[in-house]
Amino acid sequence: MKLDGRRTSSNVDDRRGKSSGKMSFGIGGTIVIGLIIWLLGGNPMDFISQQMMDGGLAIENYTPTEENDAMASFAKKILAGTEDVWTEIFEKNRMTYKPPRMVLFSRATSSGCGSASSSTGPFYCSADQTVYIDLSFFEQMKMQLNADGDFAYAYVIAHEVGHHVQYLLGTLDEVHKQQRSMSEKESNQLNVRMELQADFYAGIWAHYDDKNFGSLEDGDLEEGLNAASQIGDDRLQMKSKGYTVPDAFNHGTSSQRTRWLKKGYQTGDVSAGNTFNLPYGQL
Repeated sequence: MKLDGRRTSSNVDDRRGKSSGKMSFGIGGTIVIGLIIWLLGGNPMDFISQQMMDGGLAIENYTPTEENDAMASFAKKILAGTEDVWTEIFEKNRMTYKPPRMVLFSRATSSGCGSASSSTGPFYCSADQTVYIDLSFFEQMKMQLNADGDFAYAYVIAHEVGHHVQYLLGTLDEVHKQQRSMSEKESNQLNVRMELQADFYAGIWAHYDDKNFGSLEDGDLEEGLNAASQIGDDRLQMKSKGYTVPDAFNHGTSSQRTRWLKKGYQTGDVSAGNTFNLPYGQL
């Protein structure tokens, strides 16, 4: 992607190397409390481990690598791009776009939706209207999912912002409301519709970002489509189990995810992304 000279978003909370903001006892305090627990017959390591998982301990001597800082700058530019695109789209529809925040963290942090760790993966929390991401996830995409490339990483961010768009439009709340009275299979299918629409919205962003800034280069779209394919439910289940359980799909198959991402990019038409009106078998 060509991002030279692009602005970075100011809606970013960089928590890399910092504690989660929960109650922190510090290193000394943690040792003292651990000692007390030991004297009372407990296992102090359980407490210390929990503190680290909750982000109660800052990561000592944390120094981000040059590559990590470059990725942070990249993420901020992509977020800024989504702000520009969705602000314009909302204005054309006589609505106001309120951008989400983005939290960059390392290892663990807290969110309005509870504790999060690197293993959680990127996610959007509607409770605080924030996208959370540990930048090490992009390395995992490259090494474990064979999904490399700057547009592949941008797609992940744009997908989570797509959930924010759904939140602003009321789609997210409506889905969660309906899921409370559904069977697991029905709930999963509704979730697939929601996730595919977020993929479509990521394509919408790419369409207009490229139109406005000429940001996409040869091969970029293919990187995004490959990433969408690599994280399809069918492919992930086959890799982990050796077989698939379609009723357990909750994000969409590889073909579905690539189809809706590509559709958003090719059409640039927000009205073409209603994944909730189609028969499920036609998604």
